[in-house]
Amino acid sequence: MRVVRALTRVVRFFQRPKVADRTLVILLVVPSILGGVAVLLRGDLPLALGNVHYLLTVLPLLMRRNRPVTTMSVVAAIDAVCIVTGLVDGPNIGTTVALYSLSRYAPGRTTAIASGAAWLFYALLLDLATPMQAGWLAAVFLVVLPVGLGQVFRLRHELNERGRREAADAAVRAERRRIARELHDVVAHHITVINALVGGARATLPPEQAVTRDALESAEQTARQAMTEMRRLLDVLRADGSEGPDAATGVGADRLPALVKEARSAGLPAELTVTGEPVELPAAVDHAVYRIVQEALTNTRKHALGARASVRLAYETSAVEVEVLDDGLPKDGGTPGFGLGGMAERVALCGGQLSTGPRPEGGFRVHARIPLEQA
Repeated sequence: MRVVRALTRVVRFFQRPKVADRTLVILLVVPSILGGVAVLLRGDLPLALGNVHYLLTVLPLLMRRNRPVTTMSVVAAIDAVCIVTGLVDGPNIGTTVALYSLSRYAPGRTTAIASGAAWLFYALLLDLATPMQAGWLAAVFLVVLPVGLGQVFRLRHELNERGRREAADAAVRAERRRIARELHDVVAHHITVINALVGGARATLPPEQAVTRDALESAEQTARQAMTEMRRLLDVLRADGSEGPDAATGVGADRLPALVKEARSAGLPAELTVTGEPVELPAAVDHAVYRIVQEALTNTRKHALGARASVRLAYETSAVEVEVLDDGLPKDGGTPGFGLGGMAERVALCGGQLSTGPRPEGGFRVHARIPLEQA
């Protein structure tokens, strides 16, 4: 097993693009250098000059993956100079690899144009600068074979990538359905039980306990709202469409008044201020605004003593701002959660900026500014 793992690491190392290109050039250059030295010692100057041409066309292959068109242009220019001056009679393996790389790594339209230009260039070069008959036919074989091979490998790679993406998407969809089942079977069941117990407790209270009755009624309404949002979330998790994860949750800026009212019912003095002309927000932005306020108010209730909260929603021409302030004292020993991280992720996905932190005068501030696309 250790040998297999070691061989696997070696193979993966040489599969890295830069390593593979450098290895290819080294494998092509080293035998040529050794052979060139032997040829020079033998005094065969024409063969030595041909070896120089070979080396000059192989070295540009170091950039064949990132700049295939440039690589092909450099190799073609070297071929032209060496053939016109009589150093060699025709292209060599460096030209073949450059043409293959052009087809393998350049965009499709670029490959077609550059390959056609390469054929015309080599057809004229071989017809005019060499005694070769039917140079255009030799240019066809020179260009078509490596370009066709590059297209075959490119197509196979794209099909493999598509298969991997489809398999990954299928795994994600399966995991989402599994999570949906777990939420339905466990969380939704417990919320339903809590709702039933709270309703039963409220029904058994004597008439004079109005405050307790109101609190239990608020808890019952919150449980029902949680069940409604849970069902919407389950619909999103089960959906296989491309609307985005927040498309069907049904919460947005228009529900902020109800959210603030719910916070007041839960014992947190809160107020909402809306400035600017309200506009219809993109679904992702609309959802992010609601969740930011919801999480900020939840954090205030959990982590601040005797706090009052204020929510400000400002509609601007090119952006929407949401700010939640509280004046509470932080509790000791609280366990940090994922709320602020979730806020930051939502805002970042919308292209906005989020700032959070303690206020100099006491309390905590959450502020987000999210840009709006202009028509």
